[in-house]
Amino acid sequence: MRGSHERLYWYVSGVSSEHARPQSTEPAEDRARDAADGASGVSQRGETMAEAAESNPAPKRAPTTAAAAAGSSTRAPRKRTTTTTAKPRQTARAKSEAVATEAVAAETITIEAPAPVDTRPTVLAVSGLNKRYGDTVAVDGVTLDIREGSFYGIVGPNGAGKTTTLSIVTGLLRPDEGRVVVHGVDVWTEPVRAKHIIGVLPDKLRLFDRLTGAQFLRYAGTLRGLSAKTVRARTTDLAAAFGIEDALDRLVADYSAGMTKKIALAAAMIHSPRLLVLDEPFESVDPVSAANIIDILQRYTAAGGTVVVSSHGMDMIQRVCDSVAIIVRGQVLASGTIDEVRGEQTLEERFVDLAGGRKAAEGMEWLHSFSD
Repeated sequence: MRGSHERLYWYVSGVSSEHARPQSTEPAEDRARDAADGASGVSQRGETMAEAAESNPAPKRAPTTAAAAAGSSTRAPRKRTTTTTAKPRQTARAKSEAVATEAVAAETITIEAPAPVDTRPTVLAVSGLNKRYGDTVAVDGVTLDIREGSFYGIVGPNGAGKTTTLSIVTGLLRPDEGRVVVHGVDVWTEPVRAKHIIGVLPDKLRLFDRLTGAQFLRYAGTLRGLSAKTVRARTTDLAAAFGIEDALDRLVADYSAGMTKKIALAAAMIHSPRLLVLDEPFESVDPVSAANIIDILQRYTAAGGTVVVSSHGMDMIQRVCDSVAIIVRGQVLASGTIDEVRGEQTLEERFVDLAGGRKAAEGMEWLHSFSD
């Protein structure tokens, strides 16, 4: 058996028995008997061993240790075999973990995030407004909730009840039913307090047009309780912002329609109200002045002010406002953020659908015949 272990050692190590076997001290008879036991195996592998010896130069003589004598070399292949068979199991486990991770990621992607909650305080709360003129219903149960810092647009066709609604909101017209609260102040039970925190640009301007622009702004500021010094300073700022410095010394009656709109807007803002209610503020205003006004209003809302504006310009409302309400026949048919109201359409398309759709122009062939 000793000779058999020695032969395995050099076979595994890839060197000839002459170099691998240590010098034996056993008697010649024992060596002969061992040689006879392994003669057949050696003869069968002799040629292979010779080729291995030629292709692999003999290394330095390996030290003979107790572990080597005990046959540690026979356990080495089992260690390699164990390592080789373990790799597929690790790979399979890694694949299963990757699949599980992908499944969790897919589930996470499909979960929709909850809609953000608007925590801003309510500036204007309108509930259940109704107004009738005989058999005509001008406002039919209008309810709105407008938050601080909003740029809120109100749109609707002609005669939809927009102006009537805004007149009730600002205390210019008493409703048949309903309630309006501005910053916690009821417009109809505490009208003086409510009007102090509202700036109004009405649809039909009724100005003291026999005053100059400077006199008109001084009157508006004094009426709101501002000092003369404060009025002068704010008049200068507003005139520069709206580009009407050269018109302050002229009578308001001599102003153009656009200039009249600007001086009225300046009067609505001079007391720095918390809420601005503007009915068609850009009508008759040139594009440059309109852009300047929009910039002023956007900075105003960024500082915490709130703007409610009515307009027929859908593109302007969609571009400037963050929220909108569509009023048709005195009722609010849609309200919310711009994206919520328009959906997959443009705001104009959504408005046209709610207002009854486009009317086909039929039966007017005479218009194409021409009179000449």
